[in-house]
Amino acid sequence: MSTLSLDRFAVMTVQYQQYSLAYTLDSISRCGFTAIEFWAGAPHYHRADHATSLAAERRLRSIHRALSDAGLRVVVYTPEMLSYPYSLAAPDRALRERTIDYLTTALAEAPVLGCDTVFLNSGCGPRDVPREESWQRMVESVAVLAERAERAGVRLVIEQLQPYESNLVTSLPEVLQLRSEVPSRSLQVCVDVVAMAVAGETLASYFDRLGPAVGHIHLADSNHEVLGDGTLPLGEYLDELAARDYAQFVTLEINDPIYWLDPHDSVERSARYLRDHLGVSAV
Repeated sequence: MSTLSLDRFAVMTVQYQQYSLAYTLDSISRCGFTAIEFWAGAPHYHRADHATSLAAERRLRSIHRALSDAGLRVVVYTPEMLSYPYSLAAPDRALRERTIDYLTTALAEAPVLGCDTVFLNSGCGPRDVPREESWQRMVESVAVLAERAERAGVRLVIEQLQPYESNLVTSLPEVLQLRSEVPSRSLQVCVDVVAMAVAGETLASYFDRLGPAVGHIHLADSNHEVLGDGTLPLGEYLDELAARDYAQFVTLEINDPIYWLDPHDSVERSARYLRDHLGVSAV
């Protein structure tokens, strides 16, 4: 039985992408959470929607006030990368540089929301291009961002993806390879338990090989479903976190389009599952 409490869990706001930000914050607060992983995508917030950096900062400060009013805080800042035209591994230099600039901006935006952690993923290199070439371009891009993050005092957490999403970082060996090639103290790992399970890996193996470099967790049931609706051994995962005295945040990434119609229900049911089935206490 886990001894984790609900105040160590955050909710990623991406499943509310068809609702306003005001509704999103109210819903998550009503479900009993005090933290969010802020998905920086339209319609909630996207830098490209603001003509100047000053206008963007004003919007972020307005969001920060709304968060405070709702009793919420941002623990991870997650700029959208998979659905928007960005790539760390693109053969086109202009596209890579635009992506690096976009994520460098995110390093400055996160602190405006009171957050010191920015989320990354490797994305996917063109599948008709030799993977080794895409890997090298991705590593070079991540190295630039890690150096900038270190200077900014911001932590990066990079997540492994599923094979249909990426041909780059999809497993623990690839995570380890990336960290060996980008040995920055600013670069940590977000373990996505869905991708982990698809790869046939265990949470224990990530802690055994990475230790405190496990800086974040994405938790969901199979296919990023509501907790309890799939087949993943969620109780074992939470017991592992408790046994490791894991002190970072765990984000509920209930990220499947089947929940877009009623995201509140998906979060409310996941919160209930944590309380009732996994022994996680309410705040």
